[in-house]
Amino acid sequence: AGAGDVQPAEGDDRDELAARAERLDARRIQLGQVNPLAKEEYEAERERLGDLEGQRADLEESLRELETLRNELAETLESRFAETFEAVARNFEDVAATLFPGGEGRLRLVEPDEEGGETGIEVELRPAGKRITRLSMLSGGEKALGAISFLFALFLAKPCPFYLLDEVEAALDDANIGLFVELLRRYADRAQFVVITHQKRTMEAADVLYGVTMGGDGISQVVSRRLPREDGQALATA
Repeated sequence: AGAGDVQPAEGDDRDELAARAERLDARRIQLGQVNPLAKEEYEAERERLGDLEGQRADLEESLRELETLRNELAETLESRFAETFEAVARNFEDVAATLFPGGEGRLRLVEPDEEGGETGIEVELRPAGKRITRLSMLSGGEKALGAISFLFALFLAKPCPFYLLDEVEAALDDANIGLFVELLRRYADRAQFVVITHQKRTMEAADVLYGVTMGGDGISQVVSRRLPREDGQALATA
């Protein structure tokens, strides 16, 4: 063989070497041109990665703090609900005893059932001479008295300077309206009650009456009158 001839190494196959050379050449083409800024770009991307990792760490810390805050709020909510429910339930028993002479009422927490029902509060009442039952199974007048009992129980648990009652006794008969009036008088020294009503028995408990009337010219006018106690008694029996 001449001096310029290149002999393949022992064990090499010419076709295999040619195929390998083609594969390497194809990879070189895929890599494209050499990027002279590759090092600078790498450093920039590494710095950006560091910033992103720092932001992720901050977010994870914020999530842990929010989880702690959520647990604290849930604990506070449960504690305050338990305190408020205890106060409202105690007041409800007291008010129900006034509106249901000889009877009783209570509030009961309802836990979720196996069918997936929601937690709630069950109102139970026992009018005189009857068995204790849920509010939904009472008559219309008894439901109204139960609702008024619950309303006043909330008032007493969270006192306010005044309360607005809009025809809450509309479904009551005269005897039960008398019980409602007694309830208003009982707590009149604690707050001011603004009552919208068409019932004369309710007006009996008022210190001042306001009304709307229409004159002959068709224009509505607001009239008011302060009622001494004897006038209120006369109005109630009119």
